[in-house]
Amino acid sequence: MNIVLLIIIVLLVMISGFFSGSETGMMALNRYRLRHLAKKSRAAKRAEHLLARPDRVLGVILIGNTFANILASVLTTILAGRWFGDFGVVMTTVVLTLFILLFSEVLPKTLAAIRPETFAFPATIPLQVLQALFYPLVFVLNMIVNAILSLFGVNVKDRKMMDPLTSDELRSVVRASGKSLNGSHKNMLLGVLDLEHATVQDAMVPRQNIMGIDLDDPWSKIFKQLQASSYSKLPVYRDSIDHVLGIFHVRKAINFPEKCKDPVAMLESLLERPYFIPETSSLQQQLIQFQRHSTHVALVVDEYGDIQGLVTVQDILEEIVGEFTDFSQPSAHAHTREMKDGSTLVDASMTIRDLNRDLNLNLPTDGPKTLSGLIVEYLEAIPTPMTSIKIRGYPIEILAVKGNAVRKAKIDARIDQHYEE
Repeated sequence: MNIVLLIIIVLLVMISGFFSGSETGMMALNRYRLRHLAKKSRAAKRAEHLLARPDRVLGVILIGNTFANILASVLTTILAGRWFGDFGVVMTTVVLTLFILLFSEVLPKTLAAIRPETFAFPATIPLQVLQALFYPLVFVLNMIVNAILSLFGVNVKDRKMMDPLTSDELRSVVRASGKSLNGSHKNMLLGVLDLEHATVQDAMVPRQNIMGIDLDDPWSKIFKQLQASSYSKLPVYRDSIDHVLGIFHVRKAINFPEKCKDPVAMLESLLERPYFIPETSSLQQQLIQFQRHSTHVALVVDEYGDIQGLVTVQDILEEIVGEFTDFSQPSAHAHTREMKDGSTLVDASMTIRDLNRDLNLNLPTDGPKTLSGLIVEYLEAIPTPMTSIKIRGYPIEILAVKGNAVRKAKIDARIDQHYEE
């Protein structure tokens, strides 16, 4: 009889360990991964169904765990009294406490926390059966618990299996995906998420770099410009970009007759209406606007209506997928060139976002949009050549200054180890 009691006690400890591990495993399941697995796994579907009402599954687990622990304690007390007397009861209580703590709590919960799916999925079948058997008791317990919680302003009906992820949380998930996501795919996803935080200022071609057609130029010069252009569309203006007349589709120049009395007037008649956008528009919203207006080019204006730059659909897409490998068309962004000493020669008109992405830097993007602007803001003055500074721990040497702006700079991407954020 004593051997039977001993076997029952061991079984009860194992049952207690099952309930403890099930509790940790079920609560540790990744709910988003679970939703995905539920489409092809019955065990995952059962787990998803149980977790739709976590109060009920927790009620079943705690009832089973409490019952197993109490019954094991009672039987151990009886067995210890028979074998060792009163002293044995005290000694066995201590031993049983350590035994339960080790094999019924710490060990199964640690295993379940490390491999929740391995522990939780097989447990779904007995938990479903027990939930049906104990339903009346669980229902009463949940009513009492919910009533107590309501006194503290907690409405159990507001619970959700999964809270929606914010864009910042989703960005953290993508960054933490490790090798499960291809590097280029990860960058594309992060690029899409960053569109809502970036404005057209971050992607536009600055005013001074806009390639356009000045109708005040001789036709021979305009014609050569059309022939040599690597862009499909060019802004057309008189005297300066501030007097823009429209956007010309370069392909239409093919249809010009060989002997045209007034080619400038003909070109002007083929112009598309210019599309203006504020510099504060987000790239995400602007991509939608491009689609809505069936256009690919927009002129960026500031709050005073002055043209600050030009942005295209390609510029926005490059924020997602990176630079397009098209050697026939120059990049809208400035180039960088690696030096023998490990530093990088940079055109200071390059945007900070592109610089951070290309060189894997962490320069601030919440202020000036270009490296030149960042340097001038940091120094609070127009620098002279050969001036050296550190921004965010990155050594930067100014090499050329022209027209009150930095033209060339050299950056060492190896951050100073003594720099503190």
